[in-house]
Amino acid sequence: MELTIKKALRKPTAADTIYLVKDGIGLKQINLSPEETEYIKKQHRAKQNVITINRYKNHLIFVYAETLGTKPKRYENYRSFGNEVQAVLNGAKVERAVVHVITASKAETLAFVEGMALGNYQFLKYFTESDKKRNSLTEIDVYSTQISDDDLQALSNLAEAVYKARDLVNTPVADLNAEALAAAIVEMGKETGAKVDVFNKKKIESLKMGGLLAVNRGSIDEPTFTTIQWKPANAVNKNPYVFVGKGVVYDTGGLSLKPGNYMDTMKSDMAGAAAVATALYAISKAKLPVYVIGLIPATDNRPDGNAYTPGDVITMFDNTTVEVLNTDAEGRMILADALAYAKKFNPELVIDIATLTGAAARAIGPQATVGMQVKADTEFNELQKVGNLVHERIVEFPMWDEYKEQIKSEIADLKNIGGPEAGAITAGKFLEHFTDYPYIHLDIAAPSFLSKRDKYRPIGGTGVGVRLFFEFIKSKVI
Repeated sequence: MELTIKKALRKPTAADTIYLVKDGIGLKQINLSPEETEYIKKQHRAKQNVITINRYKNHLIFVYAETLGTKPKRYENYRSFGNEVQAVLNGAKVERAVVHVITASKAETLAFVEGMALGNYQFLKYFTESDKKRNSLTEIDVYSTQISDDDLQALSNLAEAVYKARDLVNTPVADLNAEALAAAIVEMGKETGAKVDVFNKKKIESLKMGGLLAVNRGSIDEPTFTTIQWKPANAVNKNPYVFVGKGVVYDTGGLSLKPGNYMDTMKSDMAGAAAVATALYAISKAKLPVYVIGLIPATDNRPDGNAYTPGDVITMFDNTTVEVLNTDAEGRMILADALAYAKKFNPELVIDIATLTGAAARAIGPQATVGMQVKADTEFNELQKVGNLVHERIVEFPMWDEYKEQIKSEIADLKNIGGPEAGAITAGKFLEHFTDYPYIHLDIAAPSFLSKRDKYRPIGGTGVGVRLFFEFIKSKVI
C-alpha cells in the first residue's frame, strides 16, 4: 500500500491540514481570521460539511459535523467525509496532509482516516504510464491525544488487507489462475506467520472432492484447495472459526454459457476467496488471539470438450450425489466440498462468503449482502452488528425447510439448482446440506464489484468482507 498513516508529534503549522470540528466552540481553538471563521460558518449553514480554505501555500480543510445520528451512521459519514477530503487533496496534488482532531471522538477520527485511506486506492497495474495517473497523497499524519501509534498501525494494516483483496479481484485470470491465487496466499502467510497449505490436483483427487474436480474439468489449469490456519498459543477459543471463500477465478458459465456481456466482470467471481485470504492476513498480522481457519477451493469454469455437463451426476466429498442441471451454478459445487471438509475441524462457527447468485444481487443491489444462517442466531446477530458498524450491512433471508423441496432430484440426492423463484435461498439450502455445525452463508454477488464508484468504494473490486471478518474476530477478544 503506497500510503503511510502515522501519528503527528506536534501541531501542524504550515502543512495541508484537515480539522475535525463539531461546533463553533471548536473553531475558536484554531488560528483563523474573522473572515475565515465567518466563511466556514456560512458554508456550514448551507449544509456543507467539508469546507476548504486555500491559503495558497497550503490548504485548510474543515470537516464540520455536529449532528450525525447513531454510531453506525455517524462513523459511515466520517468515512464518506474522509473520502471526499482525499479527493480534494489529490486534486490539488497534495502529498502529505495532517488530520488535526479538535472535537471528534477517537472512533470518529479513525473512521475518517479509514475513509481517506480506502478512498485513495487505485488499481494501476495495467497502465503503461501509471505514474501520471497515480494519486499524489502518500502520507496521512494524525494529531490527536486520544489515538496511539498502535491504533494507526492497526488501521493501516486493515486498509492494506482491503487493498490486497481489491488487487486480487481486479487482476484478470490471465495473471491470476487458481495456482497463482494460491501462491499469493502463500506469500501472505509467510509475511504474517499464518500456516498455509495448498492441495494440488492430485491431492484433491485423493480426497475425492467431486464438486471442485467437476467444475475444473473444462479447464487447462489445475484446481487448488488452500487452507490458511491462524492458531496462536494464546487463542481464546478451542474450536476454530472457519471462513470459506468461493475461488472461481473466472466463470464463463461452463457449457451453460453466460450470454452477452455477462462474462465481462467474471474475473471477480473469486471475491469471496480474496476476502477470506486477506481477512486472515489482517487477523494474523494483528496477532489477534483467536483460532481462525480459511478454506479456499479454486478453479476457473470453462466449456472445454471435457467440461462437466447438464445431466451429469457428481459424487461430492461427503459422498452426496448431485444432479447437475446448470453448470453456471458452479460456485455451490466447489463450496459444498469445502463446507463438508470443514467438519474435520469441529468448528465453533463456519461462515462462507461467495459471489453466488444473481438473485441476491437483484433482490437488494450493492447496498448490502444477503445472509442466511442455521443454528447460529446469536453469531448472526453479532455479525450483523459488526456489519452495521463497518457499513457492510447484512440482510437476513430465511432458510425454511420448504425451500429444500426445490432442489430435490429424481435421480440423485440433490440437484444443483432450484426453480425460477428464490434462487439465493435455494442456493443457501443446497450449501446447508453439507453442514452439521453453526453456519452462516453470505452472498456478495452485488457489493463485491462495482460499475461506478460509491464513496470510498472504487469501480471494480471493493474488498467487501475483509473489514467485516476482521472486526468480527476482533470482537471476540474485546
